Amino acid sequence: MADLPAADAATRDQFIRWLDTFAGYVREVDYASAKPLFHADTLAFGTFTNVIPGLQAWIDTQWDNVWPKTADFRFDLEGSHVLASDDGSMAVVIAPWTSTGFHQDGSTYDRPGRATMVFHRAVGASGADDADGRWVCVHSHMSLNRGVPQQSFANRQVKAR
Repeated sequence: MADLPAADAATRDQFIRWLDTFAGYVREVDYASAKPLFHADTLAFGTFTNVIPGLQAWIDTQWDNVWPKTADFRFDLEGSHVLASDDGSMAVVIAPWTSTGFHQDGSTYDRPGRATMVFHRAVGASGADDADGRWVCVHSHMSLNRGVPQQSFANRQVKAR
């Protein structure tokens, strides 16, 4: 069997920075800054809805039910894997993450999970990247590890929508 199509070091580093940036927005509950990282028509899976069509629906059903109710979100950057297509137009990131959940009484619990994210970078007919060459996430599946409570009860403010 052939090896997985692991990304080269530069591409991996780019996605590790993406993960770290996104995690910072989650910790800050900053939707406005996180939105440009995703395609407007992204498809997502989440805890509260099966298939979520579009970024705004994902924000309404998932981000609103998770980001303000948890804290300390971080990806395990060392434990993350980045796969990339040979033509540089698609990539997949597989990343464990951690966060802090809150019981109704305010006590905390560890809230680990894992994510699979699919990225696309449009390449024009001339072979050049799109206008800014950015990777955008077109699919995200974030889920809690088995046995982790599904609900968290913090009530942090959304910094920016």
